[in-house]
Parts: sequence; C-alpha cells; structure tokens
Amino acid sequence: MTSLQTHSRQGQPTEEARTPLAFKDIEIADKEAITAYTLTGQRRNCDLSFSNLCCWRFLYGTQYAEYEGWLLLKFRVEGRLAYMMPVGKGDLKQAVEALADDARREGEPLQIMGVCHDLCAELEACMPGRFRFEADRDYADYLYLRTDLATLEGKKLQAKRNHVNRFRRTYPDYEYLPITPQLVQECLEVEERWCRENNCDEQAGTGNERRALEYALRHFEELGLTGGLLRTGGQTVAFSFGMPICEDTFGVHVEKADTRIEGSYAMINMEFARRVPSQYIYLNREEDLGIPGLRKAKLSYQPAVVLEKYTAYDKE
Repeated sequence: MTSLQTHSRQGQPTEEARTPLAFKDIEIADKEAITAYTLTGQRRNCDLSFSNLCCWRFLYGTQYAEYEGWLLLKFRVEGRLAYMMPVGKGDLKQAVEALADDARREGEPLQIMGVCHDLCAELEACMPGRFRFEADRDYADYLYLRTDLATLEGKKLQAKRNHVNRFRRTYPDYEYLPITPQLVQECLEVEERWCRENNCDEQAGTGNERRALEYALRHFEELGLTGGLLRTGGQTVAFSFGMPICEDTFGVHVEKADTRIEGSYAMINMEFARRVPSQYIYLNREEDLGIPGLRKAKLSYQPAVVLEKYTAYDKE
C-alpha cells in the first residue's frame, strides 16, 4: 500500500506524496506471485508468460513490483527504459501515474509496451489525450485455435496434413515423449544441430535466443514448463515447449527441429498441440520479428488472431 501525505488541488496524490515503487529483479521464486496476476485474466500477450519474463531477464533487466492490485513490470529495450501495460484490477490511472513517477525518478520518458488494441481504449478512457500509440507489426503475436493445430482439419490446413502424413509414412517408428530432466540433453543436441544448419553465429540475436532456451531447459520444472520431443530411429529430431499465459491461452515458446527430417516441424507442432489441455482455447506462437520466412510460416498455419501490441508514449 502507498503512503499519501500531500495532495494536489484536484485531490490527486502528488509525485512527492507517492511512495516510490519497490521494483525487484525477477527470480524463479517469484513465479507464484507473478502468475497470480497473469493466469487469472485474459491478457494473451506472450511477453507475460512467466517463462519469458524469467528466461529473458538477462537481456532486458526485467523487474517487477506489486502496487494497489496491479503487477507492474519494468525493463530496458536497447538501453531505453520501458514498462509493460499494468496487469491486474483496480484504479488503472493510479497505476499508470505511479509508473510515470518512477520514470521521472529515472530521468527518462514514460513508455508503456504490450498495450493491445482494447487496452489502448482503456488508457485513453482514463487518461484522455495523454498518450500517443504506435504499433510494430514485427512484434505482433500469432494466436491459433488449439483445436486447429491439434487436428489440422479443413481445407485451409490440407498442406500441413500432407506434411504430417508424409512424416508418418517415412518414419513409422517415430514416438513422442514428454520432456523430463533426463531428456533435456537430447533437446540441447537438437538445438546445437539446428544452429549449425542455420548458421547461428552469423545471425543477429541467435546468441540471446540460445541463452534463454538453455536456461529454460535447465530449469524446466521450476519454471512450470511442459513440452515434448520427437524421436525416430533412436534419435531425437524435434522438440517444443511452453506454458500457460492466461486462463484461456497457452504459449508455445520454443519449437526446434532437424530440418533434414522432412515434416518434423509439422509433426512436433501437431503432437504438442494435441497435448495442450482442452481448457486453453488459443495457442500463442509468438512474433515473427519481421523475418520474411518466419512470417510466411506463421501465416501458413492460418492464425485466428494476429495480436498487435502498441507502445504508448507519454506526451507530458
């Protein structure tokens, strides 16, 4: 709770009166505190997955604070201070003003990321004209109906069914196994082969991705992740894992396959989707980062929603 000692003429607490937010670095031990906010709502943004918050904190310096019924997230993007749209219930204006105070203390402008379209309207309603909103298509999330990816039914997914059927005919001995600590090393070996085949060392950002992926695999159970791998001929050729983002959306955070094994991507995609609990309507397969091939692949699975995320820039 905050300690308010002085007020402006309008009765709003002044910057001096509002107790500074107590941000702290995110650790695995904070999983329960953070998911108490994220899992009970319908914010489908992949950035709110606890695994993503924890595994990528080395890059963004992600911190969190609890404030008057809200989860507040603070981080840096290419050195610039940023906050995530508050998650929770209560007085949204009060929560945003607390972020504005924190940004002033940091000597930087307030920018709030992860503001989906309906949340733009909420911000505008409680603080009219305060923000300028900009979306970046490269960071829009791809949401699919779980049943679509689990069954591949219908004409629109015929090509994907063909890939799966070809894989089954070519590798009739394949098996799908849940990822356990004992199988983590096999997943890391698939990642290593994938990197060699895709020239990871020559691509920007792949080093960060590998660091986040390895951390996730080595702390798989602690993070609350679930996933599976494909084996054929006694060798692991693909794996995928993720965790719930909110009450109706499950995040698929990683999917890797040996590109020499035709159909392995389509097969791990379907097998993993089949095992996601039926309470989840959507699978969030995250952004395409503006990579043409990745965008084409994500669109080919016919997303139900392309979830655009805006950044709100404070005009004051």
